[in-house]
Amino acid sequence: MRADRLVSLVLLLRRHGRMTADTLARELEVSTRTVLRDIEALSAAGVPVYAERGRHGGFGLLPGFRTELTGLNHDEALALLTAGAARGEQVFGLSSALASAMRKVVDALPESHRAIASDGVQRFLVEPETDLLSRRLGADEVPDTTMIEVRRAVLAGHKLRIHYAATGQTPQWRTVDPIGLVTVRDRGYLLATRSGADRTYRLSRVLAAEELPEAAQRPNRVDLDRIWRERSAQFLSDGHLTVLVRVNPARREDLLDTALAVRAEEPEEDGRLRLEVTFQDARHAEWALWQLGTDAEALAPMSLRSSLHDRASAMATRYRDSS
Repeated sequence: MRADRLVSLVLLLRRHGRMTADTLARELEVSTRTVLRDIEALSAAGVPVYAERGRHGGFGLLPGFRTELTGLNHDEALALLTAGAARGEQVFGLSSALASAMRKVVDALPESHRAIASDGVQRFLVEPETDLLSRRLGADEVPDTTMIEVRRAVLAGHKLRIHYAATGQTPQWRTVDPIGLVTVRDRGYLLATRSGADRTYRLSRVLAAEELPEAAQRPNRVDLDRIWRERSAQFLSDGHLTVLVRVNPARREDLLDTALAVRAEEPEEDGRLRLEVTFQDARHAEWALWQLGTDAEALAPMSLRSSLHDRASAMATRYRDSS
């Protein structure tokens, strides 16, 4: 860990020039005292770090010093920097590692390309926190201590003990065999088995975790993409309601924001869209389609059409002009 931090310190000084101990401490997420010890270690190892005192002082590297991190061309570095900027700090608690990796990527570029790549990243924005309708996209938050334990168990192939808060239930401790981690739209999931049965856990609902020394019961090789598709299909078929609906294309996104999933979609001759979507239950479906007014029509099941008809009739009666 200290070796990685020393490399990051050198890269920070190369990229920014002179920096104060306090600034370095914030970037490296350590104390100022640790930074000073690291500076001494670098000097003892022959790295030309110098100190300037005074109001605008700080630490810097002698001109011409360069670390050798080769093997990346301009487009490869730009791709990594862009991917890292795409809210990557949310991915499985790897924010510190990501920041360190990005510094190394920038330093790996030839000096003539470094400014171009840094500017290029500013021109790309991937998955911002809000969309065009100013709706904030909420990301799951998982404590670093919990995420570290989960990640270690997954990578080491050890059993994992988690304190899990399932929806509507009292949090309970359970021991699982972790298979892998999946992130979808800033929501993280742990794929695991428990007593041989498939289980999928929302990471934001894991209140605490402990990696156990016992080996997990799992195959040596895994196809996470296939497993995720299968579990998604199973989730949608368990107790949920499938609805056939016609919708104004201008309200398509509003419909999708409330539905759990889209199973089929095709255009109709009048310009409307026919979609097969899944809702949590009949009450959820009725609420979602009511929000769309006359821009959407439920075609099936008939029970949903009837409940929407009754609701509309009651509303019309309430507001009927009695004069």
